[in-house]
Amino acid sequence: MLFLVGLGLADETDITVKGLNVVKAANRVYLEAYTSILLVSKDKLESYYGRPIILADREMVESSSDEILAGAVTDNVAFLVVGDPFGATTHADLLLRARELKIPTKTIHNASVMSAVGSTGLQLYNFGQTVSMVFFTDTWKPSSFYNRVKENRRTGLHTLMLLDIKVKEQSMENLARGRKIFEPPRYMTAAQCAAQMLQIEEDRGEGAYGPDSLAVGVARLGADDQRMAAGTLEQISQCNLGPPLHSLVLLGKRVHDLERDYIRETIWETVTTPASCILSDNGKRPASFTFSGLVAG
Repeated sequence: MLFLVGLGLADETDITVKGLNVVKAANRVYLEAYTSILLVSKDKLESYYGRPIILADREMVESSSDEILAGAVTDNVAFLVVGDPFGATTHADLLLRARELKIPTKTIHNASVMSAVGSTGLQLYNFGQTVSMVFFTDTWKPSSFYNRVKENRRTGLHTLMLLDIKVKEQSMENLARGRKIFEPPRYMTAAQCAAQMLQIEEDRGEGAYGPDSLAVGVARLGADDQRMAAGTLEQISQCNLGPPLHSLVLLGKRVHDLERDYIRETIWETVTTPASCILSDNGKRPASFTFSGLVAG
């Protein structure tokens, strides 16, 4: 049987009891290692789970899935996914391949950013389409996310931005030369996301959002050192939230009173930064922040 096991958001202890039992009994254990990461090492996972773990990179999952599924008709294979197994379309594709081979499957769910983002105080049913933001290059600045953000904003809904990670990626030169040399891992920050959003708005000029649009940056969601920052996109673009992983929420124009109260009391606390970034671990409430331009939901 193929088991897709959600690991939760932060560390080795976030796995569910049901998921841990599956891992301990599995013949082989794979860890999907490119759509997201846990905040602890593979060695720490192996120590806690009591099982050796095989790292499954993008190439293995998308091009060599037969290796993962081999023997799963009779053996138990655990495929571990950070967050919830259905947080990425890749995992649904793996299930479909297994079913084509008559391999039984089972999914063990867990928390993901899609639900835990509610810790910002923004209510989940007030979110619109979730979008992804990739690293821009000198020659490639995709703006397909913009139309979805614009649709969300038009209906007053918040937008969750999932930020790019680059793990085991090759440079264009090494790719062209067929050299298996990989670049150091890179993880997009909330500041980089905000800056790229402002760059696209400047290019498109359609008014989907602007420097004064309100947003919440989130870092290491679910971890003991989870951190949040709230402010304008311009402020967030200059805000350092520390190590990965980061995400960003662009507020819609319709904000419920409970959302306002929660953010004022829980997140918006002032620290000294070049942009007067508002962080959630300092203990002071900002004197000047307002919900200007928003309407009650």
